Amino acid sequence: MSPRWTPNPDVRTGRHVACSLHAHLVFLTKYRRGALTDPLLLRCEEIMRDVCADFEVELVEFNGEDDHVHLLVRYPPKVQLSKLVNSLKGVSSRRLRQEHEEHVGRYLWGGRFWSGSYFAGSCDGAPLTVVREYVEQQQRPI
Repeated sequence: MSPRWTPNPDVRTGRHVACSLHAHLVFLTKYRRGALTDPLLLRCEEIMRDVCADFEVELVEFNGEDDHVHLLVRYPPKVQLSKLVNSLKGVSSRRLRQEHEEHVGRYLWGGRFWSGSYFAGSCDGAPLTVVREYVEQQQRPI
């Protein structure tokens, strides 16, 4: 390495690539039902951090309200965002339903936790500090 070169911590480097890929993801509960509570959001964050680690993805920020969650992820180019989203939603849905069956069953039925759709936005245009602040400002349920 050249002594004049200082690595940027926001840029991932590999043998043939240097990249900085961030995505803002939003998942809605099925029927927009307010099934999420603060303990469920905390557990959901733990589950999603584990899934992200399996994909070598960094979960930069996580927050949500009673009917949706926001994630800010930093991912390598080898990860297909749609596969990451499917795993995040699938694993979290299965585990949250198993661990909090009684509570979740009051709001959601039919074996579904998340809506089939999701939002994925590239964070290239907006400064990451702005996106991070937006995610942090979500009104967590009590």
